[in-house]
Amino acid sequence: MIDYRSDTFTRPGPGMLQAMLQAETGDDVFGEDPSINKLEAMMADYFGKPAALYCPSGTMSNQIAIKVHTLPGDEVVCSNLAHVYIYEGGGIAFNSGAQVHAITGDRGMISAAQVEAAINPDDVHKARTSLVCLENTSNRGGGCYYDWEEMVKIGQVCKEHQLALHLDGARLFNALVATGQEPKSYGQLFDSISVCLNKGMGCPMGSVLLGSEAFIRAARRIRKKLGGGLRQAGYMAATGIYAMENNIARLAEDHLHAKQIAQALLEQPFVGYILPVETNILIFNINSPWTPQLFVDYLKQQGILAIAISPTQVRMVTHLDITPDMVAKTCEVIAQMV
Repeated sequence: MIDYRSDTFTRPGPGMLQAMLQAETGDDVFGEDPSINKLEAMMADYFGKPAALYCPSGTMSNQIAIKVHTLPGDEVVCSNLAHVYIYEGGGIAFNSGAQVHAITGDRGMISAAQVEAAINPDDVHKARTSLVCLENTSNRGGGCYYDWEEMVKIGQVCKEHQLALHLDGARLFNALVATGQEPKSYGQLFDSISVCLNKGMGCPMGSVLLGSEAFIRAARRIRKKLGGGLRQAGYMAATGIYAMENNIARLAEDHLHAKQIAQALLEQPFVGYILPVETNILIFNINSPWTPQLFVDYLKQQGILAIAISPTQVRMVTHLDITPDMVAKTCEVIAQMV
């Protein structure tokens, strides 16, 4: 099957499997897993942050960050399409006792003016605004990425109002490859960054949380409370090291594949609006006589998997397990649909 359901469906290739077999391991709760320590140091250096923490998932790393940055009863500002808001099981309320001020932005991206307008006054009747969360790239925004200058403006608003700024960078490497931005600039702008390794980077699991040394000390305590204390997880961390050394630049191929599929979709009259394809995610409307479910059912019959994400939209995601031949077949199948 050609699987476009998500870039989380990738499997380790021979090189990554070999890295796992050769991994040095220890007990990470004791701080003694060499592979985890190496990965954390590598990621901290890459983004110019003092410290890092390896976590089982991006949801956990995001939720740890929110917990460290907030107190119960606080308010978190983010997009109404943000992963931390709609796809993490109500974790902000469950884990941190905080509420959300959800902003309707542009494809999941919010502006500095919107952030400033969302900040509550210093009033006992109001929740204390303490944290702003951005997501780059935006999953529900079709893999779009922020304009750098707008993020800088948001950072300035946060500093003026003494708010923490967290980045859900689940697909941050896609944004870096697409824009050519400097990773260390992100480290300077954000108080904390969560970066997934189990999406475009192709690892079986894992996310790394980045921040100051004091922030990571607090985060390590929260990770333990959430059941995320790891033992000999160096076998998994070794996949992250391998991905950092081998799988960043090749993300450009995924972006090209997404654009090629988008071109095939544009030529079909039953395909409506396609969100601008900037990285590796395609989100598009399906019109009569097709429906999203009929569309994905037909693709499945042809050996192609996609997801109907709403009554009007389909999502397809390219990744390292998608080859040029698979893209060519997909485009051919789409072209034959009437």
